[in-house]
Parts: sequence; C-alpha cells; structure tokens
Amino acid sequence: MSLSTLDLALRAGTTALLLVLAASLFRDFRGALAGRLAVAFALGSAAHAVTYAIGSRSLVSIWHAPLIAISTGNIVVFWLFTRALFDDAFKMRWWHVLVWAAVAGFSFINCAWIAPASAGNARLSIIAINLLVLGFIALAVGQTIASWPTDLVEGRRRLRIFIVGAAALYGGTNAILQILISGRDAADVANTANAAVLAGIVAAICYSMLRVAAPDLFPIASIVPAVTNAPGLAQETGAADQRLVDALMRLMADERIYRHDNITIGTLATKLAVPEYKLRRLINQRLGYRNFNVFLNNHRIEEAKAALADPSQAEVPVITIAMDAGFQSLGPFNRAFKATTGVTPTEYRRLNEARA
Repeated sequence: MSLSTLDLALRAGTTALLLVLAASLFRDFRGALAGRLAVAFALGSAAHAVTYAIGSRSLVSIWHAPLIAISTGNIVVFWLFTRALFDDAFKMRWWHVLVWAAVAGFSFINCAWIAPASAGNARLSIIAINLLVLGFIALAVGQTIASWPTDLVEGRRRLRIFIVGAAALYGGTNAILQILISGRDAADVANTANAAVLAGIVAAICYSMLRVAAPDLFPIASIVPAVTNAPGLAQETGAADQRLVDALMRLMADERIYRHDNITIGTLATKLAVPEYKLRRLINQRLGYRNFNVFLNNHRIEEAKAALADPSQAEVPVITIAMDAGFQSLGPFNRAFKATTGVTPTEYRRLNEARA
C-alpha cells in the first residue's frame, strides 16, 4: 500500500469516527455548554482531518479555504471546550465568538489572498498561524492544570489529563511540523505519520469518554448541593461517611476553616486524618459539589449573608465582610455572591434593611 493510499484511508476513518462522535454528542448532550462545544470541536477536528497538509506547496482552492479556516479556528474551540468541561461556572461570552472568528478569518484570508501572493508570504503566514495554535494550546493546558486541584469529580480528573494531554501533544507537534517541514520532501511521510497519530488519538479519546459517566462530563442540570445517602452502600460504610461529613461540617461551622488563606482539600484531609481522594469523593458524592472552591465559597457566602443581614453590622464596609469571610478581594466575592443569591452584596443588605 502506498503512503498516499494509507494516508487517505486514515483520514477517511478518522473523519467518519469524528462525525459519528459529533452526532452522538449532539443527540445526548446538546443541552450542556460543554456538550455543544464538544460537538463543535469534533466537527472542527473532522475538518482538520480532511484538510491538513504538512509541507504542501500547492495553492488552496476556494472551496477548500473555508474548511481550512474551520480547522484553524478549532484551536479556539478546543480552548473553550476545555474551559467548559473542567469549569462548571464557565459561560460563553460574545468576545469568545469574536476570537474564533478572528482566527478563522485570518486563516481564510491567508488561504485566499496572502499565501497565493508569494512563497515568502505563505511561509510567514504558516508560522504566524501555527504560533497562534501553540498559544491557544498553552492557554488550554494552563487552564486545565490550574483548575485540576479543585476538581472533585474523580472520573473527570482522570480524563482531563488524557484528553488535554493527547490533544495538546498532537496539536503542538502538528504546529511545529508545519513550521519546520513546510515545502520539504519529508512532507509525505510526515502527513501519513500525522494521520496515524490523529486516528489513534481520536479512537482513544472516544473510548475513554465512553468509560466516564456522562453526567460527570456534561451536567445538563445545575447541581444543588445536598447531603444524600448513596444507594447500595453498606450500612457501616454509610455510617463512617456520615461521621466524616459531621466532622467536616464541624470544621466549617466551629473553626471556620474556610476563612484561612490558601486552604486546600489536602489541608482539610490532613486535619480530618483521611486520604485526600476519600474526602474529595465524599464532598462530591455525599454533598453534591463538583468543585472544591465552590464548596468553600458557599460557606463564606453564608457567613457574609448573615453579616449583611445583621443590623448591628450595617456600617461595616462590604469589603471588610468579604475579607473576614475568607475572600481575598472584592471582585471574586461580588461575582460569587451574585451567582449564589441573584443580587449583589449591597442589594442584599438593602433588601434586608427594607424588611426590618
């Protein structure tokens, strides 16, 4: 089998798998932002599988250019997908769409006008586009690493390492090859190797996602924290978990440990003398939280609500109440407070004064 035939077969198989994945995700998870972005990422990856060409000297036809633009813009979708997948509070903003449009638009303009003008222009534009790709990969990896310690969903914690690591490794390697091998004789070998790696990564990601409970990845309904007993647990296990919940709540209520600077789940686990993974599972499965910072902030906000409703503290500045409760600055406090109560701290105080 020639390299070109093998390359075509790998591209076709990868594209078909990605289209099936996109259809499945759309059918089951279109109600979740992470699910919709996963669909967009799968479709953009299919466009990439069809269009990528390492080292190609040939000009791009006008019908090919939009697919290449979608493929290039997919790196922005990847960044947004990782944010939505691993940050339950993430929301799409209008400027996210503008960023995607700018990257895809630049790619289209490059294919249609810049690259055909001269070989020098084509070389410079390839470097610029792939530096953009590397930049967004770095953003996605940085966001994933930064939020990993506070993620309480065990299946998602494991999967994030694989999905982001594999996608970032492939995307980074592809971008570097585009810069280094542009127009060289090794391009055919690089394209076939690239196709094989992409096919393997897509198949592995699909398999890995099937092994993780769907609500862990794409929660459609908001999670309302509540202490519940998981069905099927042995009675003694349930009793032990309840004792641990009680001890954790005492730390929150009596010691107000959420006020401490840089409190981590590891710190709490040490105080409770339990493994970190067990405490993470308890807060997630028994208390209903998916993120450790949300768990801490809910306790901080409850304290702030009590202070804001207290007539004797009517003259205490909002920032003082926020800092006393454990927030490091006013901005994050205002955002977390409004996300929880629907009103700002000042409005909450005013409403309680009106009721008094």
